[in-house]
Amino acid sequence: MVVRSRTAFALLCLALGTAGVFLRHHLAPRPALAAAELPNVGMAHMAGHMYMTSPRPQQPGDQQKADAVVAAAKQAMAPYEDYRKALADGYTIFLPEVPQPQYHFTKREYGFAAAFHFDPLKPTSLLYKKTADGGYKLIGAMYTDRVNATEDELNERIPLSMVRWHEHTKFCAAPANKVKEYFGEHPKFGMFGSITTAEACKAEGGTFFPVIFNWMIHVFPYESDLKDVFSMNDDIPHFGKDRPF
Repeated sequence: MVVRSRTAFALLCLALGTAGVFLRHHLAPRPALAAAELPNVGMAHMAGHMYMTSPRPQQPGDQQKADAVVAAAKQAMAPYEDYRKALADGYTIFLPEVPQPQYHFTKREYGFAAAFHFDPLKPTSLLYKKTADGGYKLIGAMYTDRVNATEDELNERIPLSMVRWHEHTKFCAAPANKVKEYFGEHPKFGMFGSITTAEACKAEGGTFFPVIFNWMIHVFPYESDLKDVFSMNDDIPHFGKDRPF
């Protein structure tokens, strides 16, 4: 999940940092890796706080498996063009008060089930863009796997020759007396923060999470180019040429 402005993302970090019980229950750190072992791989705007799967050589059938997931995502999304239907069916908006380029309408039971079995007809989240009239327009879906899934297991779900799954890592939640340090040009805490180790986080009085959220991948099935279908770039519209906003 990527928020367009630093200020908006700081608010998101603040919300995450104060949701300790939720974080500890749902966002358990990967047990197999110490914080220092998590690779510093990521997009420039989240340097040090993103881990992405490594690309693999394409194998026979990979394209077909990826295409099947895209087709299933379209099918799963079809009933939810009206966001109110999603809410009625048990999807809830993650941090609706925080300005975001796309909003995750999440169904917890699907997220729980996804830790054990991949069903592309049951995405953990539906992705919506907020509209000028205060409503939401459907643009995509998000699939998840458990936080300690191996890359081989992710590859079985959607081949790593076609996509790159990601996790958000090295998150230092600010203590109550330092929440202002989520903000500014050089923040210390959160996903844009300079703190990337448990030791530095503890020294500042923060709470360190080696990994927050499970493995995830966004799918924008209305796009025509595969790099946009499985894009991690929230700055592009993701409506496809036939779906203007």
